[in-house]
Amino acid sequence: MVSERTLRRRMRSIRSTAQITNAMQMVAASKMRKAQQLAVEVRPFVRLFYRIQRVATTHADDFTHPLLEVRPVRTRAVILVAADKGLCGALNANVFRIAAQYDTASTVFLTAGRKASQFVAQTRRRLIAEFPYGDTPQLSESRAIAALSRDLFQKGEVDAVDVIASRFINTLTQQAMALPFLPMGDITGLQIPGMPAGGADESPLDFVFEPDAADIVTYAIGHYLNVFIHAVLLNSKASEQSARMVSMQKATDSADEMIRSITLEYNKLRQGRITQELLEIAGGAA
Repeated sequence: MVSERTLRRRMRSIRSTAQITNAMQMVAASKMRKAQQLAVEVRPFVRLFYRIQRVATTHADDFTHPLLEVRPVRTRAVILVAADKGLCGALNANVFRIAAQYDTASTVFLTAGRKASQFVAQTRRRLIAEFPYGDTPQLSESRAIAALSRDLFQKGEVDAVDVIASRFINTLTQQAMALPFLPMGDITGLQIPGMPAGGADESPLDFVFEPDAADIVTYAIGHYLNVFIHAVLLNSKASEQSARMVSMQKATDSADEMIRSITLEYNKLRQGRITQELLEIAGGAA
């Protein structure tokens, strides 16, 4: 039988843990609001930029660019974006599950986030570079990732580049997904408002390109790739903070439930001991 002292120690230990998880929940909630706001605010700009890129590419007759070249894939680069820390539920595991499906012999990795680098090292995959990014991702951080990916593709060291990251949907839902990055083209696996899967523009907006579509594409390609990666980092950070807040809230609730259960067991044990002592006293007096 468990002693009262053991139960008291367990309650103190769980209360201490609950205080920690509650503090982490409040910190994550504070960071989550800002991260979510940034991720949501950038979406209209990215959607419009993507639509302009697709329409301009479609209207540019006989236009060629190294970043639009589709070639047989012998080596593929993957930009793997994950969290810097754990304690965020299954967020990282869902991203790594997709990354594990890539062939280790023909895939190289660029990582953003410490957990992504640790996954690549533990699974003995080829790591080309790792990039840090903070709680508020900066465009300079996104530009560095896009620049290296662009250089690898243009030099022919890789034939395609994919991005694996978490897409923020809402506080309770984050979706791990793989998206094509290079060569530039239609984004498959993700519905873009105003753009169907086939890439034809259904928008009522009529774009006019001056001086012509080819010049617009040449100028905009680099900016589009930077913005694409920036949106990915913002979505990943919003997903991380949301998942951590929910995870810590569940941990705090579980700790409170355990304390209630142990307190009930402790009170029953204490009541039984007091009753036994009363019976012994009554029996001795008789």
